[in-house]
Amino acid sequence: MRIDILTLFPEMCESVLSTSIIGRARENNLVEINCHNIRDYSKDKHKRVDDAPYGGGTGMIMQTQPIFDCFTSVSEQIGQKPHLIFMSPQGKTLTQSRVCELSKMNNIAILCGHYEGVDERIIEEIVDEEISIGDFVLTGGELPAMVLADSISRMLPGVLANDEAFQEESHFDYLLEYPQYTRPFEWHGKKVPEVLISGHHFNIEKWKRQCSLERTLKRRPDMLKKAQLSKQDKDFIEKISSQELETKQEK
Repeated sequence: MRIDILTLFPEMCESVLSTSIIGRARENNLVEINCHNIRDYSKDKHKRVDDAPYGGGTGMIMQTQPIFDCFTSVSEQIGQKPHLIFMSPQGKTLTQSRVCELSKMNNIAILCGHYEGVDERIIEEIVDEEISIGDFVLTGGELPAMVLADSISRMLPGVLANDEAFQEESHFDYLLEYPQYTRPFEWHGKKVPEVLISGHHFNIEKWKRQCSLERTLKRRPDMLKKAQLSKQDKDFIEKISSQELETKQEK
């Protein structure tokens, strides 16, 4: 898979995406990530890429020409137009299911806005979708772009040790991940749940599933509406819900 990031700060993206798991994945050619400096495509002698907004307002707007020419260059390198994502607080909130879908594409380009945003005509002309990483605003799109590139890359074959590495994580199947423990067995008077050292595989898996269900119910009940639940799962959730209701009534 190839991911191209269009940005004013390629060194910022490179510094993050060249380390840890994603850095090793790039070295092993499991994913190709290229960072392109939009400023290199400016035709202004001072390499300006922004200007004041029509109609007034604070801040500056990124111009169409440098972005378009940068994207055109990327498309020519690939031999086709990649799926272009604009990181924007106005986009749809990123979900694990969308990450899974994007990881199946061959070519993705990510546009990082800056200043007060980009000229709307660029969005209309070349952007395929807008994605947000949450209901808040950042200085630029570089951090969200790195979040997206990282989340997609780790889904690719061979990047993680095995499929279970991400299949058991929070949000993969609309459930939050169960609690995790490591040595020492006891710390500050708190012990690791006995079931995890029992060696009984069925009981361990049952404990993990129930912990995921309970944690999701308490922290993100909205996710349960999309989760695939068995009758046993539903019975357990109903039991936990009843216990919580009884506790509240007693108080």
